[in-house]
Amino acid sequence: MAKDGSNWDGLLKWSLAHSDGSGPARNLSEEDRKWFMEAMQSQTVDVIKRMKEIALVMRTPEDVLEAQGVTSADIEDMLDELQEHVESIDMANDLHSIGGLVPLIGYLKNTNAGIRAKAAEVVTTIVQNNPKSQQLVMEANGLEPLLSNLTTDPDVTVRTKALGAISSLIRHNKPGIAAFRLANGYAALRDALGSDSVRFQRKALNLVRYLLHENSSDCSVITELGFPRIMMHLASSDDAEVREAALGGLLELAKDEKGGSSGGLAKDDEKLKQILEERVRGITAMTPEDLGAAREERHLVDSLWNACYNEPSSLREKGLLVLPGEDAPPPDVASNLFEPPLRAWAADKNSGGKKKETPLLLGVGPPSNVQGNSSLGGDEQTNTRT
Repeated sequence: MAKDGSNWDGLLKWSLAHSDGSGPARNLSEEDRKWFMEAMQSQTVDVIKRMKEIALVMRTPEDVLEAQGVTSADIEDMLDELQEHVESIDMANDLHSIGGLVPLIGYLKNTNAGIRAKAAEVVTTIVQNNPKSQQLVMEANGLEPLLSNLTTDPDVTVRTKALGAISSLIRHNKPGIAAFRLANGYAALRDALGSDSVRFQRKALNLVRYLLHENSSDCSVITELGFPRIMMHLASSDDAEVREAALGGLLELAKDEKGGSSGGLAKDDEKLKQILEERVRGITAMTPEDLGAAREERHLVDSLWNACYNEPSSLREKGLLVLPGEDAPPPDVASNLFEPPLRAWAADKNSGGKKKETPLLLGVGPPSNVQGNSSLGGDEQTNTRT
């Protein structure tokens, strides 16, 4: 940033005087042109030069910075500035070439929680919708410290920021998703759902829903890890976004045509039905304003009911699925052609079919157990990676 902001006032006055439309346009004198260029240059930041300076600071040992009076708050401010610069995709991709990416990833292991959280935010900005930077971060082994922070960090803000960075890093990134699965990432997401932090829960549920949508074969894995029961619990959350994300995850399970993971829902069939009926009653009691805001939830409840029980929910009969002024959802043609997976599972069970073998869980060690609904509101459970 320029140290002297006084030129902006002069530049503004000069611009108004020469563009107020009260007189004919005229050519700038050489003196005016020189003054204008100097004023503009004084306010221009050389972004690459500044990023190199930030990279140099990040590479400097922590004890040296402390000896020079640099505080943790100073580092966080510097990372805030870096985040603004890397919002440009070109600057994000240049960070590695100027030697800034590796030390930034190193900040994920900093002793200060605020710096760890802010570093994860910067990583999120760098890799978001940016395949090149996603690859660079993966090659720099950036996923490992993010997963470590997600699973073991004592600060829930750090864990939440790490999850946000992981979500951006592996989205539309097949090698990233594969690495996440091999690192027992699903167990880490399950533990996140047991957190008291609503924001943490939302981020975990949204990533689960995305992963299931992209990889339906993972439905059996997360069922064996106990996700259906946890998502049913969260479908009754007081937070609307958590409810929507949980219902969306359950819908992905119900749509799984293989039937392996849908069995996890079928085992708790009555529980799921009670939850959906409860949501129908809750939606019915909403004010018109709240009904409008709950559009996503209304459609999810109806779709999940239809997927599980092969019939529309009572929201349709009550005229609450599509409100006046809303566009109608696309017609449901698939349910008339395919047998719902829950019913297929039930038929297979009743016919004496053999129980499917437990799928092989990918990971470096056995996942931690989630016990009972009572644990959902308690302390966060962590899965330490080795």
